[in-house]
Amino acid sequence: MRTQMQETTTRSSAPALLLGILIGIAMFALFVRYATQGPWEKIATVLTRRPLSIDTSQPAVVNKIQRMDRLETVKYSLDKVVEGDRENSVLPNFLAGDKLLMVVHGEVIAGVDMSQLKPSDVQVAGKSVTVKLPPAQIFVASLDNSKTRVYSRDTGLLVTPDPNLESQVRTSAQQQIQQAALADGILAAAQRNADSTIAGLLRGLGFQHVTVQ
Repeated sequence: MRTQMQETTTRSSAPALLLGILIGIAMFALFVRYATQGPWEKIATVLTRRPLSIDTSQPAVVNKIQRMDRLETVKYSLDKVVEGDRENSVLPNFLAGDKLLMVVHGEVIAGVDMSQLKPSDVQVAGKSVTVKLPPAQIFVASLDNSKTRVYSRDTGLLVTPDPNLESQVRTSAQQQIQQAALADGILAAAQRNADSTIAGLLRGLGFQHVTVQ
């Protein structure tokens, strides 16, 4: 009889224990949700805090930088008037010449190709990191066709317009715009901006001493 009484007591206490656990969980959830001021907020924060863990090993840092791929850091725009002509060695231009003036709008984009970063370019020592970036390069040098037009065309009385002149002037204009961007220091600016971007990324990973070369 005593054994039967013990089994009955055990069976009757199990639902009560489960109910108590559920009520406790509900009360804890309400406490965490509404403890938004004073010391209760601090207690709730400590109880529910989930520390952020970031992998700052050398392979992980290399992978994060390489995933940025072609990092475009400078966009250079230029409007320019470009001239192209065909001249006859014997006849004057008004008879056999062909001259074209074109107003062009060009864009040059430069940056650093992070996929070229090698593992040996990244050195990690505790909270310190040193990164040697690949050199900056021109990614794109192109004309904006919507803003590029032929301004004037003068063709001699004895000849027809050269069908290749316009495309050759466009090619020359594209080269001139790229050279202008290089002369204005676009690569140096792209390198500085890339250095700043990568330094910010590394500080965001938790490094306290960052050197980007």
